[in-house]
Amino acid sequence: MSSLDSTFAAIADPTRRALLLHLAKRDATITDLAKPFAISLPAVSKHISVLENAGLIERKKKGRVHHCRMLANPMKEAAVWINFYSRFWGEKLDDVSTRRARKST
Repeated sequence: MSSLDSTFAAIADPTRRALLLHLAKRDATITDLAKPFAISLPAVSKHISVLENAGLIERKKKGRVHHCRMLANPMKEAAVWINFYSRFWGEKLDDVSTRRARKST
């Protein structure tokens, strides 16, 4: 699976997006990340593993505590991809609008 595929697969889940939002604000332990969710700590840990495998976060273990921080590079790659297609579709929609305007005059 490409890194872009991994990124989009990881952020397809709303819980993982919420975890990334939290980590975008500050680094956190898995226990801290789990607090706002009504799911088990092992379930949160599985979500963290998906994000880690996609390269979106880094996890470091200090004793028994796992600390997580967000890594920006995969999201930059996704943003570049999205921006390319945003411009592409914007141009296509502008062309359609221009054609419609010409037909109506």
